[in-house]
Amino acid sequence: MTARDPQTNQPRKRRRRLLHTLIWGTAALGLPALANALIASRNRRLESPAWGRPRRYSSRHGEIGFQQIGEGTPVVMVHSLGPGHDAEQWRDAGLLIARRHRVYAIDLLGWGHSDKPTVDYDAELYIQLLKDFIEEVVRDRTALVGTGLTASYAAQVAADSPEMVTGLGLTSPLGLGSHAEEPDLADALTNRALRLPLVGSTILNLYTSHGAITRHLRREVYGSADRVDAARIERHYLSSHQPGSHLALAALLSGYLNHDVEPSVARLDLPVWLAWGRRSTHPAVEVADLWLSRLRGAELDVFDDAGRLPHQEAPQAYAERLLAFIDRSVG
Repeated sequence: MTARDPQTNQPRKRRRRLLHTLIWGTAALGLPALANALIASRNRRLESPAWGRPRRYSSRHGEIGFQQIGEGTPVVMVHSLGPGHDAEQWRDAGLLIARRHRVYAIDLLGWGHSDKPTVDYDAELYIQLLKDFIEEVVRDRTALVGTGLTASYAAQVAADSPEMVTGLGLTSPLGLGSHAEEPDLADALTNRALRLPLVGSTILNLYTSHGAITRHLRREVYGSADRVDAARIERHYLSSHQPGSHLALAALLSGYLNHDVEPSVARLDLPVWLAWGRRSTHPAVEVADLWLSRLRGAELDVFDDAGRLPHQEAPQAYAERLLAFIDRSVG
């Protein structure tokens, strides 16, 4: 593999599509208002996870929901970001890892079962949240595993507070090169529009419709479309329509959750494990070379039949490789 990034323009193309949708969505305000009200009236509460022990942590901005299961040295797992993404994606791999470790699968503020306050969502909010969670809930050095953008948050925590982290697991990580672009003026305008009660709700309801979620999961997330069944689509739909959930999603789509971890990776002085699905398109597996060039001594495992979330598509193999890495890093 060569150190190249074939997805250079994808974030900007996505934001251009959002702006086009924004123009279309504001053409008629009466029907969108009625549709938004109908969607809100049909919202159902997200069911409690059927694995682990549901717990709550009172952070400085609101309550955080997380699953705790198992005994032993801790492993903190952070979900990817996207419509309906939350800690449920860690269920199968988490159950396997909990046979030997104390697992914490956290819902970030604004996602899943956590509170969704009206705050300015950005990467710094989540980085500080992870530090506080480890210090106040885990209360021990931990293996820290992140996915996509949250992998860059995990890397920042490890760089800033190495005394908190024994080893770092980065699954399909974002945060280097074009995947770390800071928001520009157009992004700021998009973010503001998406937070407006009528316009933003209209656009984000379109973005989180059953059809849009189906396309997102089949084209951008999973390596095999067959794994995206009706139950999985409905779960993402419900999670993305919990009251207040559009605020964090708006920040994601307008680039406010991006984090450039390039200046910090050179300071990492601990074991790092990279996990990638060979069928991942954003980020593509070729981007692994960029990370390996910055993280001397890092290990890489590629899962052939998986996309962006190998821990969900190949939980047995993923858990085995992660457990082996944790054993080496602790030892």
